[in-house]
Amino acid sequence: MQPLPPSERYFKRVFFAIVLTDPAVRFREVSGALQQPYMPLSLFYLFYFGALGALVPYWPVYLHSLGLCPSEIGALIAIFSITRVIAPNVCGFLSDYACVRMPIVRLATGLAVASFLLVLGVRSFWGLAAVMSLFTFFWNAVLPQMEATLINHLGTDRYGQVRLWGSIGFIAAVLLMGPVVDHFGIQVLPFVLLILYTGLWFSSLLVPEAPIPTHDAPPQSFLEVLRHPGVGVFLFVCFLMQASHGPYYTFYSMYLENHGNSHSLISALWALGVLCEVGVFLVVGRWLSRYGTIRVLMITLLLASVRWILIGAYVDSVPILVFAQVLHAATFGAYHATGIRMVHQYFTGSNQVRGQALYSSLGFGAGGMVGSLYAGYLWDWVGAAGTFYLAALLSASAAMLVWYRLRE
Repeated sequence: MQPLPPSERYFKRVFFAIVLTDPAVRFREVSGALQQPYMPLSLFYLFYFGALGALVPYWPVYLHSLGLCPSEIGALIAIFSITRVIAPNVCGFLSDYACVRMPIVRLATGLAVASFLLVLGVRSFWGLAAVMSLFTFFWNAVLPQMEATLINHLGTDRYGQVRLWGSIGFIAAVLLMGPVVDHFGIQVLPFVLLILYTGLWFSSLLVPEAPIPTHDAPPQSFLEVLRHPGVGVFLFVCFLMQASHGPYYTFYSMYLENHGNSHSLISALWALGVLCEVGVFLVVGRWLSRYGTIRVLMITLLLASVRWILIGAYVDSVPILVFAQVLHAATFGAYHATGIRMVHQYFTGSNQVRGQALYSSLGFGAGGMVGSLYAGYLWDWVGAAGTFYLAALLSASAAMLVWYRLRE
């Protein structure tokens, strides 16, 4: 009889602890299970991306309810990308310098909760800009630390098994916030987010510190790693890939709405994309071990080009839109898991957190910001389809860079 994998053993321990009648035994069993890294890490990702699922679709609606104009709302939303460029690198430097991670994560999540409390009493543009700069800085600072901690605890092959809980949290938040907002009004959003941020802080207290791996070779400085030609190419590929997502993340819902699609269909398409992402996280570790990171990365970039062309050309065809959303499994799920593994290979030892921070800030931060900007400028000039075709060109260019510069 084959032994159960560690994750299933932990859940089984919790299950039997719950049905035990002895409270002392129950407490010991639950405490012992929570001390294992899989469950607290999964809980952290569940709350982190659950907060993202509540924030991204509904925060602009909340800001509009405060009487802010579209240009003010756009400027406030841009703060998320700006702090995502700065915060991971600052905290990554502190983490690698001090050779600790989880104390910094716990401090940052606690400060995120404390600073978000200020949102409840602020309604002006400049007040919201100051408060959002604070809480998004601390919130954006923690994920690279957790990525490195997760990999050091469980390895790159099991990364997807934990990361899928983030996708589940995002889906649950997106689907549940609709009825909640319909019943209580948009003013309930800050209280929901406060609960999720508090859960994030609590889960960070349960994650044990992971030992930083040592290597036989002499350690390289962070600048020496950056001078490696493959590192620069890889980071530029990440920037292009996230820039290609600009039209999708900025205008996808509006694009579908303008072509007569219902809000229920639009929500279902968003949820479908993330649901497929969950599925691929379960198997991507085996794909990477079998086919290699470079090959999987190039395939995800090419599929991104296909996806943007399909959305641009066939917005009136629901079956093709459904297929394009299924490709989210590759363009985010498989791509992100591959990127995390490559960062882990390039940036070793004490450079890990700063490597994860650079991957996040250049890709999701700078790339996402540039993508939103060019999408906004080109949408009325070349049209929606033309903007998505440019996005396809960016991801295809990234695939060519991988083919010609990273294969060796």
